Amino acid sequence: MTEETPGFDEQQPDVPSGATSDDAEPKAASSEEGAAPAGDTGQDVALVAQLDQARTALGERTGDLQRLQAEFQNYRRRVERDRIAVKEIAIANLLTELLPVLDDIGRAREHGELVGGFKSVAESLEGTAAKMGLQQFGKEGEPFDPTIHEALMHSYAPDVTETTCVAILQPGYRIGERTIRPARVAVAEPQPGAQTVKADESADADDKESGGPDEG
Repeated sequence: MTEETPGFDEQQPDVPSGATSDDAEPKAASSEEGAAPAGDTGQDVALVAQLDQARTALGERTGDLQRLQAEFQNYRRRVERDRIAVKEIAIANLLTELLPVLDDIGRAREHGELVGGFKSVAESLEGTAAKMGLQQFGKEGEPFDPTIHEALMHSYAPDVTETTCVAILQPGYRIGERTIRPARVAVAEPQPGAQTVKADESADADDKESGGPDEG
């Protein structure tokens, strides 16, 4: 009868109840994943720096565009202003050349010679000049203004209290606020001594109303 050599039990690692042998491996993996690579932090800093640079460049380009837009608007305004000025100068030059013709029409009207077809043409020309902005000024009896009147004749008159236009020798013309020809007029000033006489007469009238001067 052969004797059997008693065998020995192989030692197995203690495994908690309810757990498998695979549960021990993730612990090592989780410990490796928990340590973040040092290179990720450096990449974040680099990205933030690049973003700041992009924002700075965007701000500079925006400022450049705003300056260009402002310069363009100023340029457009200057061009428009110059265009209007050139147009006004051209119109003023044209109407200045027509003033002698308008003077002839005015004299013909004063002498009753503005009749027939000539009257129609003259009125059409005057209407066209008015549409282009031409305005006539200068009336008898208005105060003399050296900025818009040119005195060609001078006299004294007892019935005026200031230098007055007593006759319009040639009407003046303006376009808007711009005078292209002053009105040529005859002026009259108060008679020398007339103011003193009027003042004395006024004083005498006051004395009469008050019963005369007081007797000493």
